[in-house]
Amino acid sequence: MGVEVQHIEGGDGKTFPKPGDTVTMHYTGTLTKDGSKFDSSRDRGKPFVTQIGVGRVIRGWDEGVPKLSVGQKAKLLISSDYGYGARDMGVIPPNSDLTFEVELIKIN
Repeated sequence: MGVEVQHIEGGDGKTFPKPGDTVTMHYTGTLTKDGSKFDSSRDRGKPFVTQIGVGRVIRGWDEGVPKLSVGQKAKLLISSDYGYGARDMGVIPPNSDLTFEVELIKIN
């Protein structure tokens, strides 16, 4: 399956993260099946900072985020095999498809 990017709001259209870049993002993660929220950087009031494309986050993020340009808002629709797979993550049941609404704030 994989990751599908649904664009919500355009970014600059020219500045895209490359594997190994550190990105600053806001996100809200929900279970695709029922829309229940399991995590949100916006709720914490602090953007999430991570290296992308090197296995520090789920595969759906590693492959989806580099398709976003700075300032862009999008939904990442991630199949379970590109998320947490069969692992039980507590609030995320095994084999769950995930939806993340994300905003790429900057590439550090």
